[in-house]
Amino acid sequence: MKTLLLLHGAIGSSAQLEMLKKKLESSYKVYTFNLPGHGGTALPQEFSIPTFANIARTYIRLEGLSSISIVGYSMGGYVAMYLARHYPGFVEKVVTLATKFEWDEAIAAREVKMLQPDVIEQKLPAFAKTLEERHAPEDWKQVLDKTKDMLLGLGKHNELSLEDYTFIRTPVQLLLGDRDKMVGLEETLAVYKQLPNAQLGILPGTPHPIEQVDAELLAFHVRRFIG
Repeated sequence: MKTLLLLHGAIGSSAQLEMLKKKLESSYKVYTFNLPGHGGTALPQEFSIPTFANIARTYIRLEGLSSISIVGYSMGGYVAMYLARHYPGFVEKVVTLATKFEWDEAIAAREVKMLQPDVIEQKLPAFAKTLEERHAPEDWKQVLDKTKDMLLGLGKHNELSLEDYTFIRTPVQLLLGDRDKMVGLEETLAVYKQLPNAQLGILPGTPHPIEQVDAELLAFHVRRFIG
């Protein structure tokens, strides 16, 4: 049985991927874990894509996993692509969903505006409560602050340039929801065209939040690609 690792997105946790995990467990050995500072794990000194990629790499090695494929949602997909770029052969296949690839200072500045704790508490109290519970006992506001720093850092230096994708020989499937307001089709297509061995899929009626993604539809695409 093949092995899959599911990676969650920024300010998220592995719990958000439980529904997808259940859909895939009959076909694969499925693993999930919380990246540092997420889902109640201790806050690291900094959030960064290289840091998260190294943590994922360490997790895979400590679990003794081999011939592993990664399904990454949003930031999790970026982490998976970083691993495929910098550690050739380490990952068998990669599936990304709703992963933002294009970063510059203007994009980063726009994204961090949505990560203001005070605004979230005032305008989205239910979401603030969700974040508080998701990251307890750590302070969810610190999680947001570190995420903002990471995004601003990506705005100054995108960890993966378009040229980087030409070096990724790992088979990749890029999935995007047709109603995703955070990730654009053009940036996804730009990466797709650079990848030597890639597939592109559009999920109908699908916005960015993982909670609004049809887990059965996503599992179908994963199974069809991973085999």
